[in-house]
Amino acid sequence: MVELADLLTDLDAETAAVDTLLADRPDEDWARPTPSPGWTVAHQIAHLAWTDRAALLATTDDAQFVALLAPLADDPDHLVDKGAEGFLAPPDELRQRWIAGHRELVEALRSTPAGKRIPWFGNLLTPQSMATARLMETWAHGLDIAEALGAHSTPTDRLRHVAFLGFRTLGHSFLAHGRPAPQTPVRVELIAPDGSVWAFGPDTATDRVTGPAQDFCLLVTQRRNPADLALVATGPVATEWLQVAQAFAGPPGVKRVAGAGR
Repeated sequence: MVELADLLTDLDAETAAVDTLLADRPDEDWARPTPSPGWTVAHQIAHLAWTDRAALLATTDDAQFVALLAPLADDPDHLVDKGAEGFLAPPDELRQRWIAGHRELVEALRSTPAGKRIPWFGNLLTPQSMATARLMETWAHGLDIAEALGAHSTPTDRLRHVAFLGFRTLGHSFLAHGRPAPQTPVRVELIAPDGSVWAFGPDTATDRVTGPAQDFCLLVTQRRNPADLALVATGPVATEWLQVAQAFAGPPGVKRVAGAGR
């Protein structure tokens, strides 16, 4: 198990990497459309800020967490969009709000009592799981921002956290798409950015997914269509998983079409 302190260090680093993309950008860059339909760069940061706020309240004040979600509960399919819209602000204010909220969340997770479980959209998460989920979202939305700004995003070893979460959410991926969670184990073997191998699942499993770690992370965050990735699936469960993989909570996201870019 990865230590919480190490996870929070990596979450800080991922947040700083996204913030660097935005440094000294003119306001018009914040209005650029991103690959997420209907979302600008500002929407992406507003989403991260709103979700960090929700995670903070879930960690520190259950009642306030419920109160935050209550006005959005009547339209759960658009909860994420409405949350982001509610946090939109002029770029400087939005950026400061996002970074301040991130720091509050990190400190709250750091001081969470051992054994506490955090309520999160139908699940109960450990502080480690919450930190991993926030890192996954920060990386994924940072990628959308980089593409909108024409910037290059370099994969790092922090992707291991995203890959691990993608593996752990195999069952959730099927359930979110209205399919029964498979009982067949799947082995995942990925080539890390430094050339080493990250492996998850029993080495005796006949169903397997192999390929570049970055491609697997793009798959489970639904940032690329499976047809555009250098992933190889062996076995029926692994093959079906490529079509439904989803590391984030909630209903299925809007899938990227094949050939939409890399």
